[in-house]
Amino acid sequence: MSRITEQNILDALKAITYPGENENIVSSGMVQNDIKIEGNKVSFSIRFRKAKDPFYKSVIKTAESVLLSQVDESMEIKGNITPIFPELPPVPAEDKILPYVKNVVAIHSGKGGVGKSTVTSNLAVSLAKAGYKVGLLDADIYGPSIPRMLHLEGSRPVLVEVDGNELIDPPVKYGVKVLSIGFFVNKEDAIVWRGTMASNAMGQLIREGNWGELDYLLIDLPPGTSDIHLSLIQMLGLTGVVVVTTPQNVATDDARKGISMFRDEKINVPILGVVENMSWFTPAELPQNRYYIFGKDGGKIMAEELGVKLLGQIPLVQSVREAADSGDPIATRDDAIMGIAFHNLADNLVAAVEARNSEFPPTSKVEITHR
Repeated sequence: MSRITEQNILDALKAITYPGENENIVSSGMVQNDIKIEGNKVSFSIRFRKAKDPFYKSVIKTAESVLLSQVDESMEIKGNITPIFPELPPVPAEDKILPYVKNVVAIHSGKGGVGKSTVTSNLAVSLAKAGYKVGLLDADIYGPSIPRMLHLEGSRPVLVEVDGNELIDPPVKYGVKVLSIGFFVNKEDAIVWRGTMASNAMGQLIREGNWGELDYLLIDLPPGTSDIHLSLIQMLGLTGVVVVTTPQNVATDDARKGISMFRDEKINVPILGVVENMSWFTPAELPQNRYYIFGKDGGKIMAEELGVKLLGQIPLVQSVREAADSGDPIATRDDAIMGIAFHNLADNLVAAVEARNSEFPPTSKVEITHR
């Protein structure tokens, strides 16, 4: 048995050349100056020039064989030679349209008339009151109602220069940055656009909005499934979708179709939860009474059947409608029962987003090819 020394090891390794080269791995500097000898146990590193070197395993195996045959057959060397590779250059991050927006949440309904925009506006206000930086995009191109609900009718956003680019500066109301196609058309005029024009308008509001840093950007989608929905998921990686429905079977049937669309394997956008709106009617003079005008627990049952969280059940209360029409969202009233209901809904949404972000990677933009 020969005595194991660093020089013995280096001398033996000089017999090895990297494939295609004339210089041995010691002279070329591949063997690193970190040889450790602890009794019969020997360890060191070999630095390779390529990040994905095709010969690194064969070079290490040859080094093990040479050392065992030429230095000491009892040497503990197998598994103790560490390959070192150059670091791969960083992969450029995907160009993000909204690089400073942490979470993009789409609010969807299968059909119109279920109170989606009312829920969206109150949810945005509740999140802002909770201390979050919030933006709201009214992407319901054909029926923009957010300007009225947030008392922003007549607003005309101005252009501002940001890093050499002209961006649309969203007006801020109740702590929420807001953009809507309703800011750029007369409210009496019908918007008669083909799908491509509507999608382009939505894209412009997203890309050219001066959104800045946001914790949440809520997007109030048109009801149903259309070009606008497909354009959105091709443009942005959504954090997730909130589906609004009433308990009525007609509404939940359409809500199921929307959930199915977002769950399609080619789209695969997380469903954060369901909001059952107009769950029951409570008259102001009889606050303890509940009248199930649209049926009972239809949204709750649907959520359970589809394995989706129920984020909240919102009653049909006259004050909510009055607040929406006056542009003074009920969520601004901390002491109102309905204000508290929307604050609880916001808390549930935050919890759902945090759970989604801890369990799953960010959603990628959807690549849709046409044949």
